[in-house]
Parts: sequence; C-alpha cells; structure tokens
Amino acid sequence: MELKDVIEQRRSVRGYLHKPLPKEILTRILAIATRAPSTKNTQPWHFYVVAEEPLEQLKRANVERFRSSEDPPEEMAHILIEPEKGTVYRERQVDIAKRLFHVMGIEREDKAKRMAWMERGFRYFDAPAAIILAGDKSRPIEGIYLDAGLVIQNICLAAVDFGLATCIENQGIIYSDVIREIVQIPDDKRLLVAIAIGYPDWDFPANQVISPREDVENVITWCGV
Repeated sequence: MELKDVIEQRRSVRGYLHKPLPKEILTRILAIATRAPSTKNTQPWHFYVVAEEPLEQLKRANVERFRSSEDPPEEMAHILIEPEKGTVYRERQVDIAKRLFHVMGIEREDKAKRMAWMERGFRYFDAPAAIILAGDKSRPIEGIYLDAGLVIQNICLAAVDFGLATCIENQGIIYSDVIREIVQIPDDKRLLVAIAIGYPDWDFPANQVISPREDVENVITWCGV
C-alpha cells in the first residue's frame, strides 16, 4: 500500500470488533511511530497501552464520572475549550456531529441517545486497546503538543497499514485523576490525548462517515509559484 493510499484511507473509527490486539503488533506500530520528528530530537513522549481488565476499569470509572456530572480536574481545563460560535471551526465541528447523528439515528431532541453516544467516547468506543499519550511536564506545553501531533499521525497511519483503525479523542483523558490511578501515571507526566485502536467493525454505521475536507485551494496562499 502506498503512503498516499494510507493517508486517504485513514478515518476516525468509532466501532470495533471484539478481537484482541497482539502485543507484538502494537509494539511494532509504536516503534514505527517514534520515527516522527520532534523538536531538537527531544522525543518527549511516553505511551501507556491499556487493554483487558485495566481498560475495562477505565471505561467503568470514566462513565461513572461522566454520569455524575463531576467537573474534570483543573489540569485538563485546556482540552475542554470549544471552537467559538460563528466561526468556520465551529461549523465544521457541528457538521461532523450532524453526519454522525444522522447515520446513528440520533434525533436532536433525543437526550438519552445523545448521552449514550457521548458515553461511547468515555469507553474508548469499545476498542480492545487504548493508547494514552503522555509527555514530560518539564517540556513547554506548546512544543510538546507539536511533537505529540507528529507521533499521533504516525500511529494512526501505521495502524492502517496493519489493518487496524484508530480514533483520536480527548474524552479518554478528561478525568485525569482516574487515568493516573488506574494506569499508574506519575504526576510529572502531562496527559496529552487518548487513541482508541483495534480492528474496525465496518458494519457499525458511524464508521461509514468520512469527514469532509476544505478544498485545498481555499487554504493555500501562493507566493511566487
């Protein structure tokens, strides 16, 4: 498979087969991913790969906290910022939500189904494994997120090459105190993102949704070309 094909085939998958992932494949994917560039070759990432009973504990704890409407720890406040209303970024966010709700048969007024859909994210979309990406707090937050984005992209592309799928999500780390306790993540690590990973269930309706992209000519300014 050519690289351009892998890039074009990657999508956010929100439904997975109940099929465990071999540790060897996950190790290989992460080894490939760490070839990502990083600021001054600092490689400021650490991966916590969670599966089986620890993952089930995370799912239960996340959902319990979500249902109780508890506020997330202050350290995660920055990931809860939503795009401003009236901006194109908000419009794109709303558009993809509408597409997903449509294929899942979730009406705008159906609060129960909307809540159930939200809970899927806190369960890592029932994937057989989740990767919690963390970085050292000694590194500047702006730089570490740039480096994290590069390694995240590599994880998602490498997964496609192994016949797997992923979904990058903030929901999986919002309740950071829960994550730290169950996965034993020390306080000197900053939680950056969660990645659900597994074999895709292509019969799951939401997996048929491909998020649209802005026409490339609308996001390019040509200078001397």
